[in-house]
Amino acid sequence: MKLIGSLTSPYVRKVRIVFSEKKVEVDLVLDNVWAANTQINATNPLGKVPCLVLDDGEVIYDSRVIAEYADTLSPVSKLIPDNGRERASVKTWEALADGIMDAGILARLEATLRPPEQQSQMWMDRQMGKVQAALNQMAAQLGENPWCHGNQMTLADIAVGCALGYLLFRFPHIAWQSQHPNLDQLYQKLMQRSSFIDSIPPAA
Repeated sequence: MKLIGSLTSPYVRKVRIVFSEKKVEVDLVLDNVWAANTQINATNPLGKVPCLVLDDGEVIYDSRVIAEYADTLSPVSKLIPDNGRERASVKTWEALADGIMDAGILARLEATLRPPEQQSQMWMDRQMGKVQAALNQMAAQLGENPWCHGNQMTLADIAVGCALGYLLFRFPHIAWQSQHPNLDQLYQKLMQRSSFIDSIPPAA
């Protein structure tokens, strides 16, 4: 299998961590979707990463779909409950974490792709407001629990860890670690795992 992605995408990092935790080998093929010579459109018409190319040539895209598929490939480290309310809880955590990344990326693109005179501060403030609201919700839901859901690491924790790592990478001025020490405690625990260490994005 080939995973098309970049080293800085938090969505790519999420699925790389899932594959690592599942002990499933996948070849990472780097592609910059913003470059003129990007090849991503040949496999994903949406022009987004990550994109997983299976051995038979079938293509799977969207990090949530890839992560869910990867969880079926090995009995090691079951990351998503099979059904019911527990499954919905883990997937909701993932949606919340992905929402932080979605909003952060929209704010960053506004600030980096548009010339200053065309940038909308209202738009950027709106996106960063979503980030803060999601962080507040995460911290409240996590409380004093060791993991986001249940008594072991799940996809919920991986998604949250990638969202928090993205904020440290692209928005280091956001003081979420001091504002939400329980989230920081979770993040530091995750950063002891080789899957997280090996997928740290390179310095910008």
